[in-house]
Amino acid sequence: MYAVIKTGGKQYRVTEGDILKVEKLPQEKGSSLEITDVLSIGEGGDVKAGSPAVSGARVVCEVVGHGLEKKVLTFKKKRRKGYTKKIGHRQNYTSIRIKEIKA
Repeated sequence: MYAVIKTGGKQYRVTEGDILKVEKLPQEKGSSLEITDVLSIGEGGDVKAGSPAVSGARVVCEVVGHGLEKKVLTFKKKRRKGYTKKIGHRQNYTSIRIKEIKA
């Protein structure tokens, strides 16, 4: 069984036991989390799609930890002007483990 969930402005296709890196969440490490924004649920050829979400469906997760992604570098340059600028950014994330999908 799989589900498509929405969290942090992004959509993820998940199954039980998956570990995801999502946008930072306020929950503590080891705590439980319930995601109710389930866009679709499927098992084999049977797929339920919501508009916008499937009513009564939820995904139970456990927070594994928090961290920082790899640094993303941006380089700006204007030719013939002597202007260069290097910018780095590290995005915060939360790792979650999918424990159960309830339809």
